[in-house]
Amino acid sequence: QVQLTESGGGLVQAGGSLRLSCAASGRTFGSYTMGWFRQAPGKEREFVAAINWGGSTTYYADSVKGRFTISRDNAKNTVYLQMNSLKPEDTAVYYCAALRGYSGSYRKMSEYDYWGQGTQVTVSS
Repeated sequence: QVQLTESGGGLVQAGGSLRLSCAASGRTFGSYTMGWFRQAPGKEREFVAAINWGGSTTYYADSVKGRFTISRDNAKNTVYLQMNSLKPEDTAVYYCAALRGYSGSYRKMSEYDYWGQGTQVTVSS
């Protein structure tokens, strides 16, 4: 069992930055692919970024590529999402998720085994 707790959300002006953190419980954090998803009001939850167990491979949605960076520190059981050049359309609840092992379908919510409660990010124009 893995418990995930996100933090770091808040209100920021367009063009600003935020760093989200996701702390995981458990001793097997290093064996999980970790992902970030987001859900805007009235929209479906969508993939944002993912990182493999060792941190050597990352994946991004086209909408955030070049602006967001996902990273992890396995010693701290934590995954991060650095968000730069934020836009109003980035406003959403951001969720981290854990996927046991590896999946080629890392963009699909159904592949993930554990989810956090989410943290709100609001970008004002």
